Amino acid sequence: QVQLVESGGGLVQAGGSMRLSCAASGRTFRSRTMAWFRQTPGKEREFVARITWSGSTYYADSVKGRLTISRDNAKNTVSLQMNSLKPEDTAVYFCAAVGTPLSSADIRTTDYSYWGQGTQVTVSS
Repeated sequence: QVQLVESGGGLVQAGGSMRLSCAASGRTFRSRTMAWFRQTPGKEREFVARITWSGSTYYADSVKGRLTISRDNAKNTVSLQMNSLKPEDTAVYFCAAVGTPLSSADIRTTDYSYWGQGTQVTVSS
């Protein structure tokens, strides 16, 4: 089992920055692909960014160049640095982990077995 706890959400003005963090339990963190998703009311959860166990990253087109995913295996954390935020970035952001260490994962929610509770990010115009 892997437990994920997000932190760092809140209110920010458009053009501002915010950093989200996700703390993971367990000794297999360094072997798991991690991702960030986001969701707004009435819409499906959408992929934001992914970082593999080897450090390879991939981003949704809508956030490329503004958001950066990173991981610290010594601290069992994955982070999302968000710059140049836009009102359309407003959402609940979720951290996710694959179910099997060293497994591949893409951008679908079904690729991930463990989820955090989410943290609200609100970008005001």
